[in-house]
Amino acid sequence: MSDDPIDSQWLTIHGVSKSFGAFRALDAINLTVRKGEFVCLLGPSGCGKTTLLRIIAGLEVQDSGGVTMGAREIGRLPPALRNYGIVFQSYALFPNLTVAANIGYALRLERADKQRRVDELLDLVGLAGTEQRYPSQLSGGQQQRVALARALATSPSLLLLDEPLSALDAKVRERLQQELRNLQRKLGITTIMVTHDQDEALTIADTVVVMSDGRIEQIGSAEQIYRDPASRFVADFVGRANWLAVARGADSCAMLAGLSLRLPMPHGAESATLFCRPEDVRVETRWDGASAALMAVVDRVDFHGGLRRATLSLCADRAVSIFADVGPNEAAYATLEPGRRVPLTLSPHNTRLFATPAA
Repeated sequence: MSDDPIDSQWLTIHGVSKSFGAFRALDAINLTVRKGEFVCLLGPSGCGKTTLLRIIAGLEVQDSGGVTMGAREIGRLPPALRNYGIVFQSYALFPNLTVAANIGYALRLERADKQRRVDELLDLVGLAGTEQRYPSQLSGGQQQRVALARALATSPSLLLLDEPLSALDAKVRERLQQELRNLQRKLGITTIMVTHDQDEALTIADTVVVMSDGRIEQIGSAEQIYRDPASRFVADFVGRANWLAVARGADSCAMLAGLSLRLPMPHGAESATLFCRPEDVRVETRWDGASAALMAVVDRVDFHGGLRRATLSLCADRAVSIFADVGPNEAAYATLEPGRRVPLTLSPHNTRLFATPAA
């Protein structure tokens, strides 16, 4: 991506709000996208991410605010003048047209030039030789590649993707995620994708924009979003987490089930909620009396693609349940079994204390 100041603020959404009757879909959204960047709008259904994408595309009109692309205000222009390609979840291919005709539909070129461009695009998306087939003769993944080729046909400045892979099965989806990312990097096209799939967003995006209730909760890299969530919502929505109720101890440290964690409580708070990822809960093989370890009982062990995820309950309070991910290179991996008592330690560098929400 370019270091040019204009390119660093190539697409700008400033103060965009949108309501549908009494429902506030977007509330003063501000977002800057660099030229060549791959941005994912991530959030649950109804958070406003698709509405924002449609406003960028001109398919919805904002109530206030604007959209600037390449130093040109486009927020009130019709879709045809905004220079973007778009791919929908439903593919939106013309069933009565061949693959070649679908891809070349928007091209205003001489026949030979159009054919050349279509051939280039088919080769680009790995579908050479399918030009005379119809959409019904293609798999879901192939149809989505055709839709992508059609969106790229006019060499747009911006690519918009509205949950383009959500209808595909897991294997095809994972493969197309990588193909889409590789293609985006090869072309250098600025891309904004809507998804509710956190794994998808964290895998392929340069920047993740987490949305909730019409607002942006956090903007950052995948690692920033996952490792340093800006709010309880982000921490809870992105990835698996432990949420443990703690209280202030006599030493002003957090107490869990009557045991000190040696973590300072938030200033003035008598209670809080401790957040930590399962991979940051370490299962020890033996008790070290000098450590701040918690004794727990292994209740269940599940296999998760190379990791063992243990569900444990604290010996001091069996109602407190904790998840721990243990990798095959860790000493405790081979000894995890239901009923076993094990010490647990929490990394103070990878835990967060959130103030308890007001009742």
